[in-house]
Amino acid sequence: MASLDFEQEKRVFSKYYESNRKQFAEARNAYIRVIGSLLKRSEVGEITKIEGRVKEKEECIKKFHRKYQGKLETDEQPYEIKDFISDLIGIRIVCLYEDQIPVVSEVLQRHFKTLDVTDKILAVESTEDSFGYKGLHLDLALNDEMASQPKYLPCADQPFEVQIRSLIQDAWSVLDHKIKYKKSIPIDLKRRINILSALFELADREFKEIRNATTELMQQATVAPISDPLDDAREAAGQAAAAASAKTVNVFNFLRVAGHFFRDFEFEDHKVDDFVQDILKLDSGFQKSDLHTCLIENLKTARDYRDHLMAENPDRTFSPYTLIRHCLYLYDQEVFGRILAKRARERFAGWLKAARGTSA
Repeated sequence: MASLDFEQEKRVFSKYYESNRKQFAEARNAYIRVIGSLLKRSEVGEITKIEGRVKEKEECIKKFHRKYQGKLETDEQPYEIKDFISDLIGIRIVCLYEDQIPVVSEVLQRHFKTLDVTDKILAVESTEDSFGYKGLHLDLALNDEMASQPKYLPCADQPFEVQIRSLIQDAWSVLDHKIKYKKSIPIDLKRRINILSALFELADREFKEIRNATTELMQQATVAPISDPLDDAREAAGQAAAAASAKTVNVFNFLRVAGHFFRDFEFEDHKVDDFVQDILKLDSGFQKSDLHTCLIENLKTARDYRDHLMAENPDRTFSPYTLIRHCLYLYDQEVFGRILAKRARERFAGWLKAARGTSA
């Protein structure tokens, strides 16, 4: 029964908290699973973290005392502490980029009942002298349809708060919480914190712009010809250096060329990046057209060698990367001799000698 006796309501809340501690943890885990599943099926993009926590009992009481108790008692309005703790269960979602935040919010608000929205991004950006972490906070609950399903039973009658942040915002929030007495610190320290906050915001924006530029480069590489016309190599002397630099093999045009020859293989960005660097260490001027010519001329031989090896040892792996290494070796043994490990190079050279002797 609600009352105006804070000590009594603390005891009531403590009993409620302790008797439901297990259910709170189950609800937290259920929400993490449900949200993870929803976001995987959406067009949100990569999410770096989904984690949750159950707010500590004493923290709940402190929050009620700080935010609600005074006004309620002034208005002589009886209360129960649990009715004012909307973030007892908290979920944090960390996106790679800031522009993913509204997309995540839309997905969640479409599937859950929205109780409240606090836009800390807008709050910080609308003031000139404020600093603090940004993020979007949603108070959510199961909608009626979900609440009626047995699989959502652990979440029944348990609202929860979701904090949605970019990776940079999340990093700033961790640091921001370490800065104490922010409203009363000297003005020079406030200015330094504001500068630091601005740098984090700039980093967030730049990462997004780099992502957009990378996507554009990928799209350009996708629609560009796989091989450059031969005449391109005979451009005017004044344009030759710039043209060569633009056509040097990189992650984007490597994927374009390799994807043409290995249509059923999914090249991973970070592995491609490392592989391209291996090529450029041996030949810094190696171009997209060189890669295309290399594969056209040598891929059949490399595949014949792969088939020979795997016939002798079916457990052996021979990935497209390994095929391309052997093609590069065939393309220019003097330049790309070290693209193969010593034993692999000797084994391949022995097979080539035998194969050519047989054909002769």
